[in-house]
Amino acid sequence: MAINIRLTTDQDFQETMERRAPVRVFKNDHIVDAGGIIVRYDERTVIVQSGVGDLAYHDRSACEFFELRKR
Repeated sequence: MAINIRLTTDQDFQETMERRAPVRVFKNDHIVDAGGIIVRYDERTVIVQSGVGDLAYHDRSACEFFELRKR
């Protein structure tokens, strides 16, 4: 069972990126990305990598981000 930790601040994103923890991304209450890791972020965009060449660019203000942690 995993615990979902909401990412809101730059520090949250930085810590998750350093741990290479998987994330879930929601937009309009639907999962649009799951299991990838954050490779880069700024004040407007979060880039999530799910595979070798699979990058997704998510609008930070339009999406909700959650780190997945194991219990």
